[in-house]
Amino acid sequence: MAVRRPYVAGLFYAGSEAQLRRQLEWCFSCELGPGKLPEPPSRELAGPVALVLPHAGYQYSGPVAAWGFAWLARQGRPAAAVIVGTNHTAYGGRVSIMTSGLWETPLGAAEIDAPLAESIMSLNPAVALRPEAFAAEHSVEVQLPFLQYLFGKLKFVPLVSRDQELETSRELGRALAEALKGRPIALIASSDFTHYEPHEAASRKDRAAIERIRELDLEGFYEVIARHSITICGYGPIAAVMEAAQLLDLGTVELLKYATSGELGGDRSAVVGYASISFGGAR
Repeated sequence: MAVRRPYVAGLFYAGSEAQLRRQLEWCFSCELGPGKLPEPPSRELAGPVALVLPHAGYQYSGPVAAWGFAWLARQGRPAAAVIVGTNHTAYGGRVSIMTSGLWETPLGAAEIDAPLAESIMSLNPAVALRPEAFAAEHSVEVQLPFLQYLFGKLKFVPLVSRDQELETSRELGRALAEALKGRPIALIASSDFTHYEPHEAASRKDRAAIERIRELDLEGFYEVIARHSITICGYGPIAAVMEAAQLLDLGTVELLKYATSGELGGDRSAVVGYASISFGGAR
């Protein structure tokens, strides 16, 4: 079985198991995080749920991501996770997927859910088997240690979108909804929000986009991004999850936490915005 070695261990997150566990605990317990470690899930997830989560270095976005993962732990243990990441490298196809193999992190090896991956690929001709898209891509990888910390050996499916046009994202969302229908699976869109603008400007722009996400307004989401020139790197993955959430009738969309890198790093002159947003489940 093919093994993908971690690409950003020691850079975006700690490179040893002991250090990584301490770092994850800091993400949950620090002032900008949820404030405490999540309880181990006491039940299985009842059905599909979805999240938007950031993917920067944990020292910047980890506490915001921790809000989403703490929410997921309260919903229950998923049978698998589907992570739709941002393609920062431009390798691969319009939407790239891996359908088998192991991904290593300092917390162990996470196995790809082959039947689920094959199902998603069969439902959308734009989704292509392109392992090269993941070799130097961090957007899926940084979600795995959180999932491993909370749920142990949890299978997952990695995707990254290079084509982020509205119709491509909508079609991907339809395929994801069909593959996940009635199943206890966590669907994650991995994206940061505004890049390298002052804290006040980034927050204002991002909250305008988040309002459209909360309304599940795909056209409005794309329109506000264009009108305000919002540099959301994974707007396509977010849109795909919005479409899937609508079709799966997940219900409540909640902003769990928004913050910028300036709130952790101290420099508010050029920040990156981060949000944890949940779709469905119980509060």
